[in-house]
Amino acid sequence: MEDLVRRAARDLAESKYAIALTGAGMSTESGIPDFRGPKGIWTTDKQAEAKAYQRYELFLSNPRAYWEEMLGLGGTSGTSYEEIRQARPNPGHYALAELEALGILKCVITQNIDGLHKRAGSKRVLEYHGSVHVLRCLSCCSRSAREEASLTELPPHCQCGAALKSDVVHFKEPIPLDVMRESEREASRCDLMLVCGTSAVVYPFADLPRMARFPSRRSVANLDVIAHKASVEIIEVDAGPTPLTHEGVSDYLIRGKTGEILPRICEFLHHPL
Repeated sequence: MEDLVRRAARDLAESKYAIALTGAGMSTESGIPDFRGPKGIWTTDKQAEAKAYQRYELFLSNPRAYWEEMLGLGGTSGTSYEEIRQARPNPGHYALAELEALGILKCVITQNIDGLHKRAGSKRVLEYHGSVHVLRCLSCCSRSAREEASLTELPPHCQCGAALKSDVVHFKEPIPLDVMRESEREASRCDLMLVCGTSAVVYPFADLPRMARFPSRRSVANLDVIAHKASVEIIEVDAGPTPLTHEGVSDYLIRGKTGEILPRICEFLHHPL
């Protein structure tokens, strides 16, 4: 593993435009349970999973009931969001912030809704699935800090008059167009992508490494031909292989905890051997 960590540090140092993609594997190291793991929120509470699938439609049909559920007033899973808001960054988050401060990492695109990258000091963060710390208006697309909204009367309202929802992207809800477009732009632009702690099975987020590797498709004699981008380096940091590993989308996998491996990469950058 040490040789791969050293290789990753060298590749990062030589990159011109490196970005990181992060998933639940980074959050679990901060004590935030995942959803479908052995002790995941939905594994242990099937009712919570069923409600999660209905939450976006609930907002569209009854914003007040949605907010009562989100705040836990209806005896549902709102408390788990509060636990997420109380979580703290781990060494992996701080390592990515350090890579950005060094001028190496240009952007973090995360599936995680916990806001821990920003709390650790990362400046340019695209929260693909939203944030528990933010409210969003589906009408005018504006966003505001959760603390700025009054929740004494439900639902809270945007200045445009529409009901606000949590910025968290629920099942059946489209990824916000501005975030999706910027994420795709970053994936197409990068020459190195660190994929950290994501199983790479949740779409459309899982398409981003493939966009980096295969930036264009063209049809020849009714066959789909994919142009392979050899100039991009895709490095996985994860507990085990993912579809990106098995399909050859990534160049190599460093197995282990992101909170241990990413700080080691930073150490090699500061003290190359």
